[in-house]
Amino acid sequence: MIRVLLLLPFLLLLVAFAISNPQPVTLAMWPTDVTLDAPLSIAVLVVAGAFFLLGALVVWLPGLATRARARNAERRVTKLEAELAQRTNPNPNPKVPLLAAPR
Repeated sequence: MIRVLLLLPFLLLLVAFAISNPQPVTLAMWPTDVTLDAPLSIAVLVVAGAFFLLGALVVWLPGLATRARARNAERRVTKLEAELAQRTNPNPNPKVPLLAAPR
């Protein structure tokens, strides 16, 4: 619910921007002769979205190594905790004798 409340004003601003900028612009790819006619608002929002995704990728990629190290450390901690528990209490069920009593 809180996400919707935070996202709603942003979406309203995007809609207002798109409605107030309907002028057509011609987009040309420089090394080629490819051109595209599109509304100004769509052109600006597509470019902004592409750079947003590029920025997210730039932030996400370096974090991969850190998250991998954290996962490895968590596995090692779990393994060491189990080993410590085994060493401090080798018989987890004290009611069961380790060796059977002679008859």
